[in-house]
Amino acid sequence: MEVSLYDFDLPKELIAQTPITDRAASRLMVLNRRTGEVVHTRFSQILEHLKPGDVLVLNDSRVRPARLIGMKEGTGANIELLLLKPLGEDRWEALVKPAKRVKEGTVILFGDGQLKAVAEEQTEVAGGRVFRLEYEADDVEKLFEQLGQMPLPPYIHEQLDDPERYQTVFSRVVGSAAAPTAGLHFTEELLERIRQKGVETAFITLHVGLGTFRPVTVEHVEEHQMHAEYYEVGEETAGIIRRAKERGGRVIAVGTTSVRTLETVANQFDGEIRASSGWTDIFIYPGYTFRAVDGLITNFHLPKSTLLMLVSAFASREHILAAYQEAVRERYRFFSFGDAMLII
Repeated sequence: MEVSLYDFDLPKELIAQTPITDRAASRLMVLNRRTGEVVHTRFSQILEHLKPGDVLVLNDSRVRPARLIGMKEGTGANIELLLLKPLGEDRWEALVKPAKRVKEGTVILFGDGQLKAVAEEQTEVAGGRVFRLEYEADDVEKLFEQLGQMPLPPYIHEQLDDPERYQTVFSRVVGSAAAPTAGLHFTEELLERIRQKGVETAFITLHVGLGTFRPVTVEHVEEHQMHAEYYEVGEETAGIIRRAKERGGRVIAVGTTSVRTLETVANQFDGEIRASSGWTDIFIYPGYTFRAVDGLITNFHLPKSTLLMLVSAFASREHILAAYQEAVRERYRFFSFGDAMLII
């Protein structure tokens, strides 16, 4: 299957650069995945398309302010680090710019020396390094909060005035390099209205990696290798989902991260959702048989991206591309700070 089948024309001005004031005021396209029919509404009206007994599964991962700008010891040259993944014992995998200035043994200072990063080795990723962090603070995460910046996606060029707007209101577990953006549309008030209707909410954790934004460089979909991301599904969430399935309720994943987590677990346990944790590199594209997810809330994705392939697997490539063409005609906002789609 050729990657070019998932291309479409997107005017640059439709790429949302800033979040709207009211999270729930974004537009919502509701797509019937069987017929291709679409309905245009607002996210605040999503209750009209949810039923008592449904379960919304949300990703409670929180974005780490892991973009650090410091100085190279000895020269004072500006160096930028983007921490990707902890490796244990204060060692981290990171991306560095400019990478050519950072060799093994290079020391980078942040916050007047409050934090030091010592380069230990290169990784297979372009610009990738492994660093050992040195600090005297009791909690390195608090140090990141003090010294770091929010790692916004590469297609967002505007400054973010309030970093919390790149966090969901239910974010809890720090560890992502990018936000699970489908959840950005929810407010506490909207979630309460959803629960009052008899729709349950359940939480999984999947820490989003920067591989989400890496382009697919192969010509054939099947040749692409997904990045691995850490996930957790607790017993409470597993029980909520199992009971919903038993009573005929729908499991509606909020975001592709929730889809990938639930399908990973369902594939492990013969279609059943049980408590589980680990790393997943599941790649969902057309031809995949879904075992856990009955509905999906998601944003509008990049052309030729793995995320576009996932939603095409759920609703068919033809229905998705037709819906995207309509979204372009109707001037929907795309990507992380953009509008939303409910596929049921």
